Amino acid sequence: MLETLLTQFVNCRNSTIALSAPLSEADMQIQADVFASPGKWHLAHTSWFFNEFILKRFNQQPTGFDGFDFLFNSYYESVGKRQPQNKRGLITRPSLVEILDYRQVIDKSMVSLLKTDLADDVLALIELGIHHEQQHQELFLTDILYNLSHNPLNPAYQKSDAKPFETLLPELTMQAFEGGLISIGHQNDDSFHYDNEQPNHRVFLEPFSLANRLVTNAEWINFIEAGGYDNALLWLSDGWHIKQNSGWEMPLYWEKCENAYQNFSLNGLQAVDLNAPVRHISYFEADAFARWRSKRLPTEAEWEYALTSDNHGLLQVYGELWQWTASPYTAYPGFKASAGAVGEYNGKFMNGQYVLRGSSFATAPNHSRASYRNFFAPHHRWQFSGLRLAE
Repeated sequence: MLETLLTQFVNCRNSTIALSAPLSEADMQIQADVFASPGKWHLAHTSWFFNEFILKRFNQQPTGFDGFDFLFNSYYESVGKRQPQNKRGLITRPSLVEILDYRQVIDKSMVSLLKTDLADDVLALIELGIHHEQQHQELFLTDILYNLSHNPLNPAYQKSDAKPFETLLPELTMQAFEGGLISIGHQNDDSFHYDNEQPNHRVFLEPFSLANRLVTNAEWINFIEAGGYDNALLWLSDGWHIKQNSGWEMPLYWEKCENAYQNFSLNGLQAVDLNAPVRHISYFEADAFARWRSKRLPTEAEWEYALTSDNHGLLQVYGELWQWTASPYTAYPGFKASAGAVGEYNGKFMNGQYVLRGSSFATAPNHSRASYRNFFAPHHRWQFSGLRLAE
């Protein structure tokens, strides 16, 4: 266990550094909005996590990094005061070099610790820290994309030889499921999961159907050109209000040049790939599109049950995009947050947000499991989010 966890730790920490390789220090400093943190902050915060919850427990916290505890705490009220989220972009000092030094010191101490005999609860916290950093690797990419999108030169995070979707996608069809009294939530085994995935519990589902694949850009363009963004009858009240005030006319990062649609991506500004699944849409947009198609969004229970059914026949489940569900992010019956400060990890956000299921191309592969519950506010569009229809 220790050797495996040590390897996982080292690989995870190296992967985070690799993500920052294409970026300048100036790229790593910018923060275009309150929800998008600077890349530099992600490097420091994920190190702060191991320092705060592991190294301090063994009195092995590094010296010479005064103020880091304040600057790089995210939202842990029980730990102490912190830099306001909307002012993370003002942390010009410490420099990127100093933050990289901080990471190296943390890594050295953690590697030494992982070579000793550790209690099970400590190992569990280290495993949580690794998965926490993997979540921030995904956020690193979503945030740098958003931050770079505000540069009028449309700079690419990276140049890629990625090819458009050339495979002919199957026609969108609805796959039927019987429903009934089913169970969802992480099973009571030893595999890693977050506290919000438990307890496993029973839910009754009426018979339902899910689309065999995700909605494509071509289908979304049909929605745009049919006046979907202008038809108040399709929109929830809050969504219509935000759409009007924000001027939404198409997904985030899209623009229309003459008669062609383009979108800004990690590879820069490109023509919209018609066969690719539409992404960077809010819950409100997904819900409006579903109404336009005389469908709806699936509940998270329907999504999980379908994915654990034999021969479910669903495509693009993992590794493409997070998929909005119609389910508010709330506690499962009997939910108990983890003890201590890490109990603030998931539980305190259980209001005003909606659940997304699946995983995106930026998600760590080991996070792709049927019980995983991602969650965002319904107006957020900067995440790699798409939709699957239901009825």
